[in-house]
Amino acid sequence: MVFFENLVLGFSVALTPTNLFFCFLGTLIGTLIGVLPGIGPLATISLLIPTTFYMPPATGIIMLAGVYFGSMYGGSTTSILVNVPGESASVVTCLDGYQMARQGRAGPALGIAAFGSFIAGTLGLIVLMLVASSLAEFALKMGPPEYFSLLILGIIMTVYLAQGSMIKALIMAAIGIFLGTIGTDSFTSQSRFAFGTLYLRNGIDILPVVMGLFGIAEILTNLEETTRTEIFKTEIKHLFPTIQDWKDSIWPILRGSLVGFFLGVIPGGGPVISSFASYVIEKKISKYPERFGKGAIEGVAGPESANNSCVSGAFIPLLTLGIPSTAVMAIILSALVVHGLRPGPLLLKNYPDVFWGIIASMYIGNAMLLVLNLPLIGVWVQVLKVPYRILFPIILGLCMVGVYSMNNNVLDIGLMVFFGVTGYFLRKFDFEAAPLVLAVVIGPMMEDSLRQSLLIFRGNVFGFFHRPIASAFLIFSFILLAYSIVAWARKKGRVYE
Repeated sequence: MVFFENLVLGFSVALTPTNLFFCFLGTLIGTLIGVLPGIGPLATISLLIPTTFYMPPATGIIMLAGVYFGSMYGGSTTSILVNVPGESASVVTCLDGYQMARQGRAGPALGIAAFGSFIAGTLGLIVLMLVASSLAEFALKMGPPEYFSLLILGIIMTVYLAQGSMIKALIMAAIGIFLGTIGTDSFTSQSRFAFGTLYLRNGIDILPVVMGLFGIAEILTNLEETTRTEIFKTEIKHLFPTIQDWKDSIWPILRGSLVGFFLGVIPGGGPVISSFASYVIEKKISKYPERFGKGAIEGVAGPESANNSCVSGAFIPLLTLGIPSTAVMAIILSALVVHGLRPGPLLLKNYPDVFWGIIASMYIGNAMLLVLNLPLIGVWVQVLKVPYRILFPIILGLCMVGVYSMNNNVLDIGLMVFFGVTGYFLRKFDFEAAPLVLAVVIGPMMEDSLRQSLLIFRGNVFGFFHRPIASAFLIFSFILLAYSIVAWARKKGRVYE
């Protein structure tokens, strides 16, 4: 009964004209961002945060959430028609989606990607609504020691699931934690690493960091590319998959939904890992694995379902525990904080209209995306023809305006440019920026929880192991870190033999 009351409350918030409009606007922008290669949801959401300052909290977050799962939809269009992922989570879709387009089956590939995304997103939201209240009640029983241990696990999981070198990911996480300590100490009010400047005494805002590392660095990287993407010229017809296509795709969609949701909940998982995991699973269990990479519709249905379901799963730790599982969730966390809301168990208790309104808006957004994606495919094809030399000055200008409008401080623009150049060189040396961003957001929370815990334990660090939940999180973190180090050492040993 309570479940349906919450559902009614959520839809009463989401169905207001203002929230419906911004949900539509967010999904439209997200789809556009997903279609255009080289922009991505992270920089876009960072750019749009200043536009939400004068909106009600629920409205602003509804729009930003729409951008996120809209970009998951849009990325498949570019992958299938151009063989270039519009969004990193759609990399796997290129393997079979583009081959289907070359075989004259671009329509069914685009159709199953849209329907699979809709089904997976809806299933993920149903599970989210079922577990959110129970998880929030459990989180209320957690104190500072449990939160510190959980945040440690989140950092370790982020490093463990990094796509590149684990050591480089660990270095980036350590730098992120250090950056989070810059500013005024929340316990003693002493200035730390500010070097006598008033600007750094307030700490480093996450927005210039993210827009530099992902927005400006993306522009600099794309300007190096001299290759011109060509759209595969084929007639897009039969967008509705055949009965045989559905028979081949329904189980990959369901399995992808499950895999994506589970990896979305885990800190560090994210849509990219979810889509790769789904593709590997489908190829492993297929009776005809040789078809993968040559136009198998299962290779489109599974990964596209996984990356959309992952978005729903990622909102669980954010809204119920206040812990971002991906870099995008870290930005949405900062948007909630800007609006005076602290994600976690008290969000559901103190602001149920915001909590359930955001979730209900995702149902509506999923339906909007299904209606948008199929009829507007011709429009997205035309958008793909816009040269990047026209796009990048617009993106750069919007980044500068967005960062400046946050505090009306020109030093924020300088900080963004600094992190943009830094991010460009980090990419050159294969350092991932996502662990750094997550650590910048999680770091201050982790520090506060640690110091509160040590006050509770009167300085005894072994007090964590007297708390069952905290000790379980820490032990699992140590095992995961030890396993990662051993695996890395063995790999290095084989290289030098």
